[in-house]
Amino acid sequence: MDKFLKNTVTDVNSKNLFILFLVLTFVLNLLQSYFTGLHPDEAYYWIYSKFLDWGYFDHPPMVALFIKGGYAIFQNTLGLRLITVISNLGALIILYQIVKKYNQNVPLFILMVSAVLMFHVYAFITTPDVPLFFFTILFLYLYQIYLKEDKLYWAILLGLVCGALMMSKYHGILVIFFVLISNLNLFKRKSFYLVISLGILICLPHLYWQYLNNFPSFYYHIIDRSATPYRFDYTSQYFLDQLLMMGPLVGWLFFYYGFKVKSKPDAFLRSLKFILYGVLIFFFISTFKGRVQAQWPLIEFIALFILAYVYASNNTAHVSKFKWLFGINIFLIILARLIIMGFIPAANKIKFVAEFQNYDVWANQLKEVTENKPVIFLDGFQKASYYNFYTRSLKADAYNSIAYRQTQYDLWPLENEIQGKSVFLIEDGKATGKNQQTVKTIKGAYHLTLINHVRFYPKIYFDPINFPKQWDKNETRLVAFTIRNPYQKTVSFSDDDQEWKCSFQYGLMQNGKMISLSALPDSLKAISLKANETKKVNLNIKSPNKAGDYKLFISIKTKPFKGTRNSKMISLKVK
Repeated sequence: MDKFLKNTVTDVNSKNLFILFLVLTFVLNLLQSYFTGLHPDEAYYWIYSKFLDWGYFDHPPMVALFIKGGYAIFQNTLGLRLITVISNLGALIILYQIVKKYNQNVPLFILMVSAVLMFHVYAFITTPDVPLFFFTILFLYLYQIYLKEDKLYWAILLGLVCGALMMSKYHGILVIFFVLISNLNLFKRKSFYLVISLGILICLPHLYWQYLNNFPSFYYHIIDRSATPYRFDYTSQYFLDQLLMMGPLVGWLFFYYGFKVKSKPDAFLRSLKFILYGVLIFFFISTFKGRVQAQWPLIEFIALFILAYVYASNNTAHVSKFKWLFGINIFLIILARLIIMGFIPAANKIKFVAEFQNYDVWANQLKEVTENKPVIFLDGFQKASYYNFYTRSLKADAYNSIAYRQTQYDLWPLENEIQGKSVFLIEDGKATGKNQQTVKTIKGAYHLTLINHVRFYPKIYFDPINFPKQWDKNETRLVAFTIRNPYQKTVSFSDDDQEWKCSFQYGLMQNGKMISLSALPDSLKAISLKANETKKVNLNIKSPNKAGDYKLFISIKTKPFKGTRNSKMISLKVK
């Protein structure tokens, strides 16, 4: 192994080894993409691609373009993931171009890159992290060149990639920010202002989309996701995930190598150190506001890998001591990939594995029972997205109630198509009511309720006017709101000639939990709004009887549902 790790890319055998590694990786990812069922997030992003736009509730639009391109070629799971597989191949090639400038060692590169769990995950699973992964590596490659060659075309390419980073996932700004502060001398370059200008220019359409839609991503990521009280396991799990994502058994070794490598006076390595420490600290602080998902620090893992490789390539004797650990680590990752492909049936009972299995059968079982009528799933985008993808339709909508959060389903026109029609409401568990039907599926029992002339208004939006921030206990105030109708038709809240009654309510939440739900006067049902019309209303709001920080929201309820959130989460402080 020592001799093997000392081989270099200048050897013919090493060049052939690199090509063989890329071919095998590409084939494995193609097979994995075809035989592995979708993760629910992927099905959700597939619907993104059906409604191409400059932005979405949760993310910028790049993932929709990735899916659109591949699905135009193959209308199956492989097509959905095709651009991911291709971009992963490109990312590996570019990543080696970065590290080989420090030391050309193909065997070591293959050993280390194959051991990183996160790099395997986004070799086929298609989420916004995939374009983020690709464009982060491409950004670092161009930046490495730009540091040495202050030329116009490198600046243009770097600016374009900056924009692509931001249009992939909001975390892309962290890459740009930490590279910037690592090298303030960039501001002395005239070409650098072109980089900044191009990056901003590419993002402007997305920012305009946010403005038109009342900045839904801002309120979701900054407010809704920050509504839970702190738990110690948020922080402990974060550090455990750091090690796991870099490699179940060798993650600690990557961090050891990454921290050991010296970056002075190398400006590029210094930028990687800033990304490593900056992102690590940024998401550590984020654990005090809520759970940090394992994949969020992806850009940190890329920087860490490069730094670790630079150190390891100069200390191959040390790496050789742990060759067996790398081998076991890679074996476990490959085994896990085979398990989620369904090749080991006994493992399909594992909850995580089950998310990838048999939802095609499940969707078509429900489709047959509902006679291909429109269906509604409660609280969440996952099941509605699975149903839409595997039935190759857009007949499933997600009703996100006051107990859940808003999603892109609250912005899509899917519910416009089913208003006033007969639909099936599909819920977990066996039937408990007279008008319900139990259906046994491969994913367990569900009960169906047929709703004739369905009625609900998730897009009607209340916006406060000069909402008071400070309140006394049990204080009632008359607060002005605007109510806006974004639909392209008149909306009346009257119950005349309606089978399902409508009502208005407001809720108060604290630390992510609902503490009260109060009715608003029936006089609001007299409101009629023409297409795109906005009116002013005054609502009596009563504060809680205990001091503290709360979130207020307005809700429109139509039976048999609990009501949707029809406003942002409004801060309310009781003295």
